[in-house]
Amino acid sequence: MTHFVDLWVYLSASPLLWLTATLVAYMIADALSAACGRHPLVNPVLIAVAIISVILVVSGTDYSAYFAGAQFVHFLLGPATVALAMPLFRNFPLVRRALIPMLVALVVGSLTSVTSAVLLARAFGLDHATMLALAPKSATAAIAMGVAQTIGGDPALTAVLVILTGIVGAIVVTPLMNGMGIKNYAARGFAAGLASHGIGTARAFQVDPIAGTFAGIALGLNGLLTALLVPAVIGWLG
Repeated sequence: MTHFVDLWVYLSASPLLWLTATLVAYMIADALSAACGRHPLVNPVLIAVAIISVILVVSGTDYSAYFAGAQFVHFLLGPATVALAMPLFRNFPLVRRALIPMLVALVVGSLTSVTSAVLLARAFGLDHATMLALAPKSATAAIAMGVAQTIGGDPALTAVLVILTGIVGAIVVTPLMNGMGIKNYAARGFAAGLASHGIGTARAFQVDPIAGTFAGIALGLNGLLTALLVPAVIGWLG
């Protein structure tokens, strides 16, 4: 037992341990999702988060120590977002025909997301700091954290809320769209990307390539618009 503890202390000091743990956790979660036919409730991000959380609690590892090793995955968020331009290029004629409806949906959806977050925070009596962290929840993590920091919110809390928003969106989007009878994959994907950023976009790509393409467009445009809208909405309603 002593040798095991000594080995763990040695390994936990290496950044590669937590990078490897993160990748292995996601591989396990993705395999489970595939085995269940990509059922919305078997979300690989949710499962991977649960696995890593259990490991951190059991091992008594501080989040900062974990992030020191896993930050390379965080770094890849930027290149992964840029890579979404590839399906956009391949489907550009379809995107061009839907440009006006997309712009209208973008403005309405983004404004609704920010405004509803602020109003719900006030309705439930949440403190001002939590409201500021909640406002940009539907933007991708890097943008949402930057916006939260700019307006005086807690970026760490915003990151948690962004992840929760993405997971919930990825779980409910397919049954919700099916229940509403929406069969257009461009519309379904755009809604998923706008409301639940990267995690929703990943789910959209699992369902259909066209849905994933439009989800990626919504992800990028909503991030930009959210950065502009949040300070204005906070100033108006906050």
